Amino acid sequence: MRRKRLLRSWALGLLPLVLVAVVAAVVLVRGGQESDVRQDRPGPVLLVAGYGGSASSLAVLGAALRRAGRTVQVVPPVGDNTGDLRAQAQALDRTARQLIDSGAPSVDVVGYSAGGVVVRIWADDLDGTAVARRVVTLGSPHHGTDIAGLAANLLTGACPLACRQLAPGGEVLAGLPETPTGPSWTSIWTANDDLVIPSNSAALAGAVNIEVQRVCADSQVKHGDLPRDPLVIGLVERALGNPQPAAAPTASDCVALRRAGQP
Repeated sequence: MRRKRLLRSWALGLLPLVLVAVVAAVVLVRGGQESDVRQDRPGPVLLVAGYGGSASSLAVLGAALRRAGRTVQVVPPVGDNTGDLRAQAQALDRTARQLIDSGAPSVDVVGYSAGGVVVRIWADDLDGTAVARRVVTLGSPHHGTDIAGLAANLLTGACPLACRQLAPGGEVLAGLPETPTGPSWTSIWTANDDLVIPSNSAALAGAVNIEVQRVCADSQVKHGDLPRDPLVIGLVERALGNPQPAAAPTASDCVALRRAGQP
């Protein structure tokens, strides 16, 4: 009887230590996922196309990043990229994991237009934060666009699933964290956006938010030209730089950033 009481006391005394060890192990694993993404060793850059999936829209940006010494890959579209944004996030995940499995230390991801929303889905739902070092979005309707809302309400037959998912207040957007912990986030947009309305739908809590007109007041860039505009390219290169991305640039940086983005 005494022996049983001793064993029970020993077990009860050991239990807190076991719980502490388990919690510590979980923290180490989760922390390891974040700390494994080294800021001083940039990996490949993945470019994620927007609604419609046009890889050609990313050609100028991709060429500029390659000239800067980066390895660049465009994520293959899923059909014409007008279907489920979650399926597009899975395509991004497959591409990223292939690169990691091949030895890349991490990936930097640039999402254009709806591609930025795809990146956020990947970061949250598919644990993309474990491998992403930087995330940059360009003109992305993170909180929806009134154009998609109008199309979803009035032109349902001409508004595919991705279109409906980009309507303000939609299920996918409403349940999505702004900037999942792990990578550094930058969101770039133009006040002259003719597809993302309102344009500040692109702003993300926890990101470095950059409206291009606050850097260069004379910028006339519209949505379709964001990945080709020298200023925007300069901003992307800056956001992907080492060792940590700086705070949002100011008007004093306008000339240098435009020059940096020139071919």
